[in-house]
Amino acid sequence: MTGSLLIGVLVGAATALVLVWVALVVVMIAARPRGGLLREAVRLLPDVLRLLSRLAADKTLPRGVRVRLALLMVYLAMPIDLIPDFIPVLGYADDAIIATVVLRGVVRHAGIAAVRAHWPGSDDGFAAVVRLTGLRDTER
Repeated sequence: MTGSLLIGVLVGAATALVLVWVALVVVMIAARPRGGLLREAVRLLPDVLRLLSRLAADKTLPRGVRVRLALLMVYLAMPIDLIPDFIPVLGYADDAIIATVVLRGVVRHAGIAAVRAHWPGSDDGFAAVVRLTGLRDTER
């Protein structure tokens, strides 16, 4: 009886993990930047990584923002991707999509002025980040 219970628990846990992963893939498909913005997000990834580290080190930002940024950087440093590379489009762009989603939340909480102050790239790159986050740069 205990052996069948253990198997049932393991099957249930595996099923739950698969369902959570499928839900995550669906969320990433829905949250991905549309049109050419995904290509821009991948191109901007080095500047965005520098931006994230600068924002995470900024003690004037709320702790929750810095925690999100630290968790994102840990995820980006992991050698295992959440979405395998064999899945078309999302497989190679999952890091850019996740960074974009987190950056949207960071910009909404920290403000666009903080992002502008820490942006390491060009003005065109910053304009692309503004488009990716769905916000308007009213502080130019």
